[in-house]
Amino acid sequence: MYGQNTNIQPKLAIKTRFMSNDVNYILVITTCPGSISSKKVAQELVTEKLAACVNIVPGVQSFFSWVGKVDSANEHMLVIKSTLNNYAALEKRIKKIHPYELPEIIAVPIETGLAGYLDWISKNTK
Repeated sequence: MYGQNTNIQPKLAIKTRFMSNDVNYILVITTCPGSISSKKVAQELVTEKLAACVNIVPGVQSFFSWVGKVDSANEHMLVIKSTLNNYAALEKRIKKIHPYELPEIIAVPIETGLAGYLDWISKNTK
């Protein structure tokens, strides 16, 4: 029956659990204006072991409000696999090398996944 699923946690509870390190793995999402900048960000994050893997998804059409008007852009979305312990350094590095004034940087917890893959993320990050 609708509205009675006790497995759904409030956003605050998810944030609290995420911030309390119960989650060790994260997906970080950002967008870049083109292939040159997206490849640069991906290469540097993997080389510096801030990310185990970065997928570049071209052809993303974004609509957003910026400087008081609605705008749009063709972008590349980066899906970054890392660990929660690396988040602060990863965010700092993205902000430093990203071409946007205010880059989208969003972390999403990976609550479960193939154990071998999650282990691989750990082994390929700092």
